Amino acid sequence: MSLEQLITNCKKNDAKAQSQLYKLFSGKLFSLCLKYSKNYAEAEDNLQDAFITVFKKIKQFENKGSFEGWIKRVTINTALQRYRSKGVYEIVNEEQIEDVVVEVEEDDINMDYLLGLIQELPDRYRLVFNLYALDGYSHKEIADMLTISIGTSKSNLARARMILKGKIEKHKANVNSQIL
Repeated sequence: MSLEQLITNCKKNDAKAQSQLYKLFSGKLFSLCLKYSKNYAEAEDNLQDAFITVFKKIKQFENKGSFEGWIKRVTINTALQRYRSKGVYEIVNEEQIEDVVVEVEEDDINMDYLLGLIQELPDRYRLVFNLYALDGYSHKEIADMLTISIGTSKSNLARARMILKGKIEKHKANVNSQIL
């Protein structure tokens, strides 16, 4: 069955089509949920909530643009919904923001380890870091999605980078000391 037919059948609440759509996208979307979750169990909850939202809102998809892009956006918004009501963001003065650059050589650090470091970040830093660095959203888009200011988005990104930089440098030092 084609993706278009699956979508059409899902719009008719066809359980078999919903199951097939889940099987088709759950792997990619779970990876996405992991980026926005503290741990594996929270990612599973976010994935389930995302598919519930997808099936409720699938009639809004009008076959304009990429369905995969639409379903990813729904998934990200569903995961972010957990944090919007918590008030985990600080109001900051934009002039105090310092841009931090984190350079990682692929040979130096395992990607699973790096994902683990990102998941350890406090919620406000992890969400902004993922949206900006991994998914390519602008600070304006992030501010709108999280109902925060652009300055808060920039500040949280800078702080996330500082934390990651410190952990990566510590990891490199530990690896180098074991070699010696």
